[in-house]
Amino acid sequence: MVHDDDATIPLPGSTPPVPPRDGDPEEMAPGARAGAWELLALLARGGHGTVYVAEHRESGRRAAVKVLSRGFAASPEMAGRFVREARILARVRHPNIVDILELGILPDGRPFVAMELLDGRSLLDLLAGRGRMPIAEALEILGPVCAALDAAHREGVVHRDVKASNVFVEDGDPPRVKLLDFGVARSTGPDDPVLTAAGQRLGSAHAMAPELIRGQAVDARADVYALGVLLYQLLTGELPFWSEDAFELERLHLAAPAPRPGRLAPVPAAVDAVVERALAKRPEDRFSSAAAFLEALRAAAGQAGRGAERTGRATAIHVAFQPAADLDEEGAIALVGVEEEAARRLADAGYELDVRAGDALLATKVLPAGAAPGRAARADAIALGRALQQDLAALAGAAARVELCVHAGEIRLGPGDRRGGGAVYRTAEWVRPAPAGFFATSAAADGLEPAP
Repeated sequence: MVHDDDATIPLPGSTPPVPPRDGDPEEMAPGARAGAWELLALLARGGHGTVYVAEHRESGRRAAVKVLSRGFAASPEMAGRFVREARILARVRHPNIVDILELGILPDGRPFVAMELLDGRSLLDLLAGRGRMPIAEALEILGPVCAALDAAHREGVVHRDVKASNVFVEDGDPPRVKLLDFGVARSTGPDDPVLTAAGQRLGSAHAMAPELIRGQAVDARADVYALGVLLYQLLTGELPFWSEDAFELERLHLAAPAPRPGRLAPVPAAVDAVVERALAKRPEDRFSSAAAFLEALRAAAGQAGRGAERTGRATAIHVAFQPAADLDEEGAIALVGVEEEAARRLADAGYELDVRAGDALLATKVLPAGAAPGRAARADAIALGRALQQDLAALAGAAARVELCVHAGEIRLGPGDRRGGGAVYRTAEWVRPAPAGFFATSAAADGLEPAP
């Protein structure tokens, strides 16, 4: 898996770019390999690359593998942006952000990224098929989007391209929502390269904040502006500003008053006010954060105090599988069974399986309120983790080494205790090598009697 401190993949540009040659095929054939993944079928073609359905060669897990096109791979800037997006996604881990499983370079020099395979459709396609939606349904979509943006903003990442086509909706009640495409995101970290020239504009013109149009520095409030555009579109089925002429579209964003969705749809005047503030021309006149935007929208829709996120604590169990170097097909099949057993045991113990990659599992369980019940639950988690590691190691045998870490940390919860992110998901901060196979962090073991 790729972690936020991963430094094994150099930014393209540190090696000579690979120029496309006449006759080089753009698409890869079924059976071709990308890192640990075998490509099965073409999933989609895009302007920047090609996406395939793939299968992990050892675990059998399905994933979507995106390969940058040859033309863009020959550009150090575009290839660098592709790799940088994957690193940002690996750092900003959140249940409502698409999960990155592997980042690598093909033998021909093209970068690829393996990510979780989603089953559903984009919000843009959903709107095209059904038109505008009532505010309660809009909140079901925007709640997870705001939670994802809030997590990104806390990591110093501004998305800069929030729009309906970059929101993926999987069927469910409530629907499972994922924010996609951080390809033009801006990270404010000190070690993050700036891949945008001064004055260059990146993003989608129909949802671009005025400061982005002007090529000025941006912060989270640029994404709040895009949320205002998205809210208007969800409620009315139309964009707040539109013109076939690019310069006129920019002028509308820069100078035209924000339209009220109440002109076209039956929404309260308070919701009109939320849209107006989100679409304010000056960043300082908007909501300061995605969370503040969502809170105001819920209040305007009469849902204040209902469905708002709360902060709690949870135990987290991370199981890592390190396959043997000489793993054969029989061993790989056996290892899939070990992973299945780990998932079953964790589910039986009341854990929510949040991440299931080819080489790791992450599961969380909300801690009960009160110091004594919390201590007891942490002790139970450590006992479960210790026993589970021993049992899984015995099942894996020589096929793989099994390491298990137990931690306790902050978690954010939505309606029905739906996971909304939190420090407990930042595994790079607490997962450590476990020479003996098992490790419990100080946060998990604080105040507990040492194990005999």
